[in-house]
Amino acid sequence: MQQRHASSPRETATMTTDQLRENFLVEQLFVDGRIELVYSHYDRLIVGGAVPAGQPLTLPTPENLKAAYFLERRELGILNVGGAGQVTVDGTRYELGNQDCLYVGRGAQTIMFSGQEARYYLLSAPAHATHPTTLRTQAEATPVEMGALETANQRTIYKYIYGEGIQSCQLVMGLTQLKPGSVWNTMPPHLHDRRMEAYLYFNLPDQQRVLHLMGEPQTTRPLWVSNEQAIISPPWSIHSGCGTAAYAFIWGMAGENREYTDMDAVAPHQLH
Repeated sequence: MQQRHASSPRETATMTTDQLRENFLVEQLFVDGRIELVYSHYDRLIVGGAVPAGQPLTLPTPENLKAAYFLERRELGILNVGGAGQVTVDGTRYELGNQDCLYVGRGAQTIMFSGQEARYYLLSAPAHATHPTTLRTQAEATPVEMGALETANQRTIYKYIYGEGIQSCQLVMGLTQLKPGSVWNTMPPHLHDRRMEAYLYFNLPDQQRVLHLMGEPQTTRPLWVSNEQAIISPPWSIHSGCGTAAYAFIWGMAGENREYTDMDAVAPHQLH
């Protein structure tokens, strides 16, 4: 499991492109036959990917967690961005189709991933309370329409783990799909000093890219992101992006609260 330490706004403002990518971009999460994990010191969030490729994979317990098992003191959100698959939690099997989400509560000891075409995105945060393991399909994730074609940000938001959905200790998780012809996400941008956030960009054609904007509103920094790459977004940073084609992204948060609407808006004219 890789580790990413926290960086201050002042330090980040002086980083080169390579340093920005090294600290905030996760370039390879989905490797056939492997589970990849990255530990961020922002709110202790773990970002991961699991690709069984026909051979079941069991979630390991990295030594640097200092735990008897992965979810001894943690909770886990799993969202399938590939074909149909199965996740087995302590002997109970759950069927996950494309863009279905499974929440696994603190205390579950054995998590196994299966499926020939399944590609599981993982988010894990520390937990001080236990909530039941719960499956929520995309059809159950009450879609919300936002934006407009005129502003190139027409999109559908699916909320899975949040205050009115799957209950958790502190994890929040959902998915946004841009409509054809729309390329801007989270515009106008926002930040929330009480929570960090992680983005996974996916459903992006191989030769296309997303220009992800981060940094303080008056010191924005760009990162070019490819399909199935993730961004670690600090609490003090905006998070917004513009793609060269339509795409989808998974957003996940951990921190002070689980209020989806807890955000500090930044008007476009305030950006530098």
